Amino acid sequence: MKIVKTIFFILFGLMMINAGMDKFFHYMPMPEMPAEMMKINEAMMTLKWILPLVATIEILSGILVLMPKTRALGAVMIFPVMIGILCHNSTFMPESLIIAGVFFLINIWMLIDNKEKIKHLIS
Repeated sequence: MKIVKTIFFILFGLMMINAGMDKFFHYMPMPEMPAEMMKINEAMMTLKWILPLVATIEILSGILVLMPKTRALGAVMIFPVMIGILCHNSTFMPESLIIAGVFFLINIWMLIDNKEKIKHLIS
């Protein structure tokens, strides 16, 4: 089970790094978007700071998740971004909700797995 957990966590970290890098370099193809999504993308582009901030958080937390010693910090850092991804996908892209849900569950798994390290932040 430890090997499976490690594989899932490494894939999660690599996915977050990839998503963050794509926000900077735009190397993945964009799917066809409805008009409502285009308005949201235009609004995000007018806020010049939000996408670089999210991309930086995704890259840093992805790197932290890759290392077992800092995995708890990476899981805590990426959690608000994952909630945003879930909300966005449930509203605008329900066909992608399964993938986002799986990554959200992996994030929850990491948080539960590292609850001893995290409980000091909550108490």
